[in-house]
Amino acid sequence: MDNLKILGTEEWCRFEEMGIPAIKARVDSGAKTSSIQANKIKVFSKGLEQWVRFEVNPLQDNRSISILCQAKLVDTRNVKSSQGISEERPVVKTHVNIGGNIQEIELTLANRDTMEYRMLLGREAINERYLVDPSKSFCQGDISDEELEIKYKPYMPEKSGLTIGLLASNPNLYSNKRIVEAGEMRGHKVVFLNVEHAYMKLDASTPEIRYRGGNILDKFDAVIPRIKPAVTFYGCALLRQFDTLGVYCLNSSDSISKSRDKLFASQLFSKNDIHIPTTGFAKSPMDTKDLIRMVNGAPLIIKLLESTQGKGVVLAETNKAAESVINAFKSVQTNILVQEFIKEANGQDIRCFVVNGKVVASMQRQAQKGEFRANIHQGGAASKIKITPEERKLAIKAAKVFDLAVAGVDIIRSNKGPLLLEVNSSPGLEGIENTTGKDIANIMIETIERKLKYSL
Repeated sequence: MDNLKILGTEEWCRFEEMGIPAIKARVDSGAKTSSIQANKIKVFSKGLEQWVRFEVNPLQDNRSISILCQAKLVDTRNVKSSQGISEERPVVKTHVNIGGNIQEIELTLANRDTMEYRMLLGREAINERYLVDPSKSFCQGDISDEELEIKYKPYMPEKSGLTIGLLASNPNLYSNKRIVEAGEMRGHKVVFLNVEHAYMKLDASTPEIRYRGGNILDKFDAVIPRIKPAVTFYGCALLRQFDTLGVYCLNSSDSISKSRDKLFASQLFSKNDIHIPTTGFAKSPMDTKDLIRMVNGAPLIIKLLESTQGKGVVLAETNKAAESVINAFKSVQTNILVQEFIKEANGQDIRCFVVNGKVVASMQRQAQKGEFRANIHQGGAASKIKITPEERKLAIKAAKVFDLAVAGVDIIRSNKGPLLLEVNSSPGLEGIENTTGKDIANIMIETIERKLKYSL
């Protein structure tokens, strides 16, 4: 025991054979095998032997440094992750240097982009060599940020902008053109990607996204999703694939999916103590009368679950009219929500634009004469407004419920205080930029830069 060295819960490892000058590892005696972050894994033949080629991003939250490695493939093994998910991983052998002590260990190659550490040092690598003191870190020597920068200077690419994909459907929309313009103004390459022109290769070893014509989309640092409701399912599938490839998505597929499901969204709001107009949902026409009474009777709002930009939203001014409309929708198996009508709002609502947990702009929208709901897409008017602290808090909390980095949050003022109407995961920029004079597209690009630790 006396000759065993001490490890802390985290240590620096060096892999001279693979050309990795330093990588921070989480020491975990509860894990049997060691693993290292790897992507673009490709098995190939070298003489009569099988080898594996892969790329390692050794520094957390820094995809600009990528080291191409290769090693002899010794096994392919099913490994259970900390979430209990089994996956097949290539296994290689290589020498590791920990504080000047060199030994041969096995490493499984795994996608650790979502993990805090780029490497995990398991008990097979430390048995009979080390003791672990969980109260300490870097017992075998720490590396300062300055030293790390010197070690990785040869690997740092020449300063250039990010490559950002804009995943949408129409390149000519104001919002999409503004995002491209803002990105390019900050020195980045912004590529428009039509959702329906991209397709995926689902494979544990070499997952891919390809674009019409067969081009492989493997050079993107980030993706800005602006997915229209009609392609939500496919667009979110693409975002999951980009995430698998280690590409930062400004809004995640899970966030978008939740925000697009109006029933689920309403349930989440209730669960998180976010006040909304009283809302009802029922399946059977036998419950229609009580459903109407439950939301305080007519006038009331009837909306399709997949409605957007005011489409699929109906005002029923009497109980009889409401009953007829509700039962008509139900007769064709269409899911709807029935919602309390806030008369005192006088056709006004507030759109708050939330980016990275802050309200960066807000405007008041006024419905045109004869309409019950404000919608600038259908002729409504907009004006700049100063929101109250309570409204600001509500907007930020609503975006956070879905974990949306970018959100358009719609609020209505009522006698009961501010009420949340809905949260839009692909909010338009034209109305709010023109009304407030704020360069929101630029703020979105800056958010990506901060997330990827990119500086001009």
